[in-house]
Amino acid sequence: MSTVTHLEMAELEQNLDEIRDSPKEEGRLALIVRRPQSGEREVIEAGELTVAEGLAGDNWSRRTPDAPLEPERQLTIMNSRVAGLLAQDEDRWALFGDQLYIDLELSETNLPVGTRLTLGEAVIEVTPIDHTGCKKFAERFGVDAVKFVSTPEGKEMRLRGMYAKVVQPGPIRAGDVVRKL
Repeated sequence: MSTVTHLEMAELEQNLDEIRDSPKEEGRLALIVRRPQSGEREVIEAGELTVAEGLAGDNWSRRTPDAPLEPERQLTIMNSRVAGLLAQDEDRWALFGDQLYIDLELSETNLPVGTRLTLGEAVIEVTPIDHTGCKKFAERFGVDAVKFVSTPEGKEMRLRGMYAKVVQPGPIRAGDVVRKL
């Protein structure tokens, strides 16, 4: 993995038009990342979405009594164009900690809470929980990356991503069409 410098705000803002040009109705599942244990990432070519587990084999479904399952946070999804910009190298996408990277406009306007998307044979639903950057996000991608995704426009566009839950189980594969229902 090559050394990557963090982009500054001006460089990030110069790329907003490319992000805004993300498909609105039908996109593509670019990458699937399973988190088998806390802090571990596994890029997989194909996976299974289930109502009980979210992404099968992901640590989301292995909560303890102190940290119960939160169905509204079952899946984390990030726009692949944002991931590409911030990470600067696809080998670093898994560092975000999201499971699904999709070339589709994730904005609240385009995908309001309750919107359903098909991925392969599965159907997921956008949930109301806000997905925000954290300390690790700043360390990995820079303070300006956190500021970029946290602006009012960045929040509306869901540049940090969004949460969803599985409503119809099924297999998924990188390259699958993602379609807004």
